[in-house]
Amino acid sequence: MFRIVPLVFAAALLVAPLSFAHPGHRHDKDASTITLAQADANAPAKSSPGVTGQGDLKFKLLYKSDHLPAEAVAVLTKAHGGFAVDRRGDRGEVYFALPGAGIIEISRDLKKTKMVRTAAVMKDTNLHNAAIWYAGDGSPYLVFPGNDVGKVFTTTLEGTLVNTLDAPIADTEFGVDTVNAYFDAGEKFVPTDVTKLGNLYYVATGYSKLDYVLTANVEGNAASVTWNKLAFGGKGDGPGQFGTGHGITPSPDGKQITVADRPNAQIDRFTPEGAYVDTVSLPAGSLACDIDYTEGLAVIGCLDGPDKSKGAPIYLLKDDAIVSTLMPKEDLGLENFVHVHNATMTKVGDKLYVIAQAWNPGDFAILEQVKE
Repeated sequence: MFRIVPLVFAAALLVAPLSFAHPGHRHDKDASTITLAQADANAPAKSSPGVTGQGDLKFKLLYKSDHLPAEAVAVLTKAHGGFAVDRRGDRGEVYFALPGAGIIEISRDLKKTKMVRTAAVMKDTNLHNAAIWYAGDGSPYLVFPGNDVGKVFTTTLEGTLVNTLDAPIADTEFGVDTVNAYFDAGEKFVPTDVTKLGNLYYVATGYSKLDYVLTANVEGNAASVTWNKLAFGGKGDGPGQFGTGHGITPSPDGKQITVADRPNAQIDRFTPEGAYVDTVSLPAGSLACDIDYTEGLAVIGCLDGPDKSKGAPIYLLKDDAIVSTLMPKEDLGLENFVHVHNATMTKVGDKLYVIAQAWNPGDFAILEQVKE
């Protein structure tokens, strides 16, 4: 048995039965309909001029692309990645990468940015997302999926490359016959995101025909990273399958792995052992790229939204309910934010900040919470 979690909007609630017979939703033979409470996704509450969002989670534009180093601005239109936030204690630095520039660091107070020395093998690669993790001795590491080269790179925060995980080859043994047959046939490994939970990397492969989450054992301070048997998901419309498994993130309590299933407008949740738990359904047409968690909220940047003419939304959720919808293009005049490829959130002082990246064309912005 699996369950679909209805996504509840915080305002202007409309209660109506929802059928799961249309594309983008999955259904259970014993529960083909449920009652869904949600607002009209095409008509979010209108924000004030220069402000986006609702309730206590309204934001204004703080920084645009010219806040980045010149080397990053020069290649920003190629942006096709994501962010990692160092959330240890009083830290707060944010990291991401751009092809042709390398790794960029944003200071904990968000006021400064700088280029980080990046290995030559990574610099011109599209590092499609980023995650941060901490070894047993407390040492921090960044991990990046190179979707165009079929590799996973682990670095220090200073950019030193400490490990490169190559694509699985024929005879790499996974616990799923479909995965084994795929790589035995020489098919491509296309990592779209990677995260770490326990001693495992979890690697999404949504840009490939495989679309399984693969895992790899990480020993110590990434001295050795080797493929592990656990694999789950797969391309399809069934429970626990993906249209495109695009982003992957552990839940804040570490008890679940969450995967952004982009074309199905869903967030799928699994146990760390790969057992499907449930699905959070977003408004139809919301192509979720990734999910991040902080301050009791989930942040979901979407490639598209229900109304493409308004640009893509960034959803803020609390307890699986959308509590604020940010529209960078429609509300803030950020014309390049037709598609949001990634968004994250951090707290500085008593305010929240959303850091977002657009795609095709690439762009960058930091939004500051409006305190009333």
